[in-house]
Amino acid sequence: MARRAFLAALISLAFAAAAQEDVRRAEAARLMNELMLGKDVGGDFTLTDARGRKRSLRDFRGKVVVLYFGFTTCPDICPTDMLAIGQALKDLGKEAAVIQPLFVTLDPARDKPAVIAEYVKNFHPRFVALTGTEAEIGDVARAYKVFHEKVPIPGASGYTIDHTSFTYVIDRNGKYVGFVPPGTPRDKVARILHAEVRAAP
Repeated sequence: MARRAFLAALISLAFAAAAQEDVRRAEAARLMNELMLGKDVGGDFTLTDARGRKRSLRDFRGKVVVLYFGFTTCPDICPTDMLAIGQALKDLGKEAAVIQPLFVTLDPARDKPAVIAEYVKNFHPRFVALTGTEAEIGDVARAYKVFHEKVPIPGASGYTIDHTSFTYVIDRNGKYVGFVPPGTPRDKVARILHAEVRAAP
């Protein structure tokens, strides 16, 4: 009887995990679909910078904003995309003066202000790093259709963050105009930003 109960519990857990995975996939697909359609994407928000100051998207009106969501212990795609943004800004030279790069952490529990401040310096000196409570960041992520979730690391303590990795472009009036796919090379990022800078304000 004990063995049957144990097996029943294992089966129940397996079904629960599968159901949770289905819900997770459905949510990721919904957000992706809305992003692709440009449906209700973006909007103003207020978070906290690495110095503890409240910063809103409207603070950067008059500039083209490049917005990226990630976390500092991301092993691959985050640093790759952040580097491409930083290199594109360098390639644009003086034109980059009207572009403001922003980084929003999806892992505020571990990405303390000092940590994100040092992290963004690796990519470009003009990056502004932003954090907040999990609820505040969750609201901004939902507005920009960013799927993110803590995922336990098998066989180890701790977790990683599973998330969509898009670079968002916001015009001088604070309106979302499009996204750059993950892994886009620096020259293409530069061309996209150049076109937005040249667009009528």
